[in-house]
Formats: sequence, C-alpha cells, structure tokens
Amino acid sequence: MPYPDPFYPVVDSVAWVERLTKLGVGTIQLRAKDLNDAEALQIVTDALAVTRGTPTKLVVNDYWRAAIVAGAEHLHLGQEDLEGADLAEIRNARLTLGISTHDDEELATALKAEPDYIALGPIFPTTLKSMRFAPQGIPKITEWKKRIGDIPLVAIGGIKFEQAAEIFAAGADSIAVVSDITQNADPDARVRQWLGKSAKAA
Repeated sequence: MPYPDPFYPVVDSVAWVERLTKLGVGTIQLRAKDLNDAEALQIVTDALAVTRGTPTKLVVNDYWRAAIVAGAEHLHLGQEDLEGADLAEIRNARLTLGISTHDDEELATALKAEPDYIALGPIFPTTLKSMRFAPQGIPKITEWKKRIGDIPLVAIGGIKFEQAAEIFAAGADSIAVVSDITQNADPDARVRQWLGKSAKAA
C-alpha cells in the first residue's frame, strides 16, 4: 500500500486509534496536543500497542522524542515543531517524516528536510482550530503537486467525503480527515465510505 494511505484520519486519543484500527484503516495520525514528555511517551506507547500486529501504520504528530523512544516508525511535524526537531536524530531512527505546509515559504522549508510527504492545508475552512492561513482551495492542490513532483501530497482541512473525488482529481495522493470522522453521527459508517472511495483512488 502507498504511504500515507489515500484515506488518512487524524485523531487525538488511543480510543480513536483502536476504533479505526479495528475498521481496517491503513494510516492513522495521532495528534494529541499540549502533553508533557511523560504523557507523550505514554500515549504514543499505548497507541503503538494497539496497532502492533495489524496492517495499520501509526503516525505520531509532533512528539518526535517520544516517537523514537517508543519505537514508532512514522512522524508528522508542523512548521513550529520542525524548527525545534533534530532531523538527524529522526532520520537515524529511520522514522518517515511528513511536514505541514501552508504557503510558499513553508513549502521551501519543508522540502529542505527531504520529507516523505507534504501536507497542504487548510483546503477548506475548518472549525477545529483557529488557522493563521486562509483556505487554500482546490486549485492550489494541483499547483503544489506540480511543484513537489513525486513526493506524496496530503490535502487537509475541512474536507468531507463528498469532496474526495474532486480532491483526488486535483492531484492529492491522500486526504487527511478529522471532523468528517470524529464529529460524524455514525463514524464507523463514514470510515467505511472513505475506505471504499480511497481504495478506488489508490
């Protein structure tokens, strides 16, 4: 399977990781904010225990030290996290690396780190967190993909299942999904919809 998978949910708890793993999701990002070192190591360790022995790949957001200590294989960094991260240590630990981007300057910074994928967002307005950046829109996906070439492009931010076909057609290799799963009235059914769609996109 490609990395990251075409359907790429982002969740904030081990319970969500477990639920999605049982549904057969191929790539899950764990993004739990504002944890101290001990808390970060605990949640990463617990999430890895859930996915161990399954086809699911766990991507750790931000906590690169905890990811290394716990034996994770995949890491995602935002631009602020990237500034304070030891890229040499991350590479020595053989972690894959995805990086968030929102504008040309951030894309240039991300490409210097030779990431395994680039995330672009927010594509649409998102209510989950206040964004410093305006929505990128679908045409930006096509532009970004031309610029990064063979590096996988992940679209994120306010994307719902009904928009997936258009997002993939614009050039995204993967769609990161948050509220369309976690705030859905029937998350399991929505996940199955996404898995069916992304299998066709892969």
